[in-house]
Amino acid sequence: MKTLNLKDKIKSGVLATTVVLATIAGSINVAKAQKVKNVVLVHGAFADGSGYKGVYEALTKQGYHVTIVQNPLTSLEDDVAATKLALDAQDGPVILAGHSWGGAVITQAGNHPKVAGLVYIAAFQPDNGESALKWFQTAQPAAENGVLPPNDKGIVYYDKAKFHAGFCADLNKEEAAFMYASQGSFFAKCFVSNITDAAWRVKPTFGIVATDDKSINPEIQRNMYRRSNTKVTEIKGSHAVYISQPEKVAAVIIQAAKEVSKK
Repeated sequence: MKTLNLKDKIKSGVLATTVVLATIAGSINVAKAQKVKNVVLVHGAFADGSGYKGVYEALTKQGYHVTIVQNPLTSLEDDVAATKLALDAQDGPVILAGHSWGGAVITQAGNHPKVAGLVYIAAFQPDNGESALKWFQTAQPAAENGVLPPNDKGIVYYDKAKFHAGFCADLNKEEAAFMYASQGSFFAKCFVSNITDAAWRVKPTFGIVATDDKSINPEIQRNMYRRSNTKVTEIKGSHAVYISQPEKVAAVIIQAAKEVSKK
């Protein structure tokens, strides 16, 4: 057996170290170059995940893997936990998108290590120490807005008489009736819960303003997004813009996925 002298041992050690460093560097480069192909969608109050069908179809046709969270709507913590379970199940980096109340959820849940970017769809975007209600109160509600006070169980519903005009005016009556019938029981404590760790402060962020929104005043959306330097796209549509304009909403999500994939 050949015995290595000191000089040979040093050379051998340097070579081994170089191989290890090159392997690590290669792994880092692969991770950086990894394309985002996973999308997790979070619904808001007075709705459920079924509203994302059009966005789901538009994204899956382009090769994206889409998961839709069914929020319990019982508390911010519960909705964040449900979202994190969906994120845990992804096999790579994710674009996390939320509509309406879902914006508060992704603001907190977006700190998950698999989240590469955030998309706010006519959504609340609170900062640390702020609630969705804080922002809702910064502008006069539209006459069509039908958010009712909490009932004796602490649940907030949308007025049936105003649901079509206030929530989804650009959908037909049949679609609006189905949405009203399938809305989740939204507990008021969600609306007053403060964010503790706003993910938009550290993650690339994109936002959609629904210009005909009667549930969250478009100026509220613009003001939140302006403060956070969110990359904004304005789409003519109601609060339910993700249902009435699914291709346009999907296009923003795809843009976000492509942009964060370059980083």
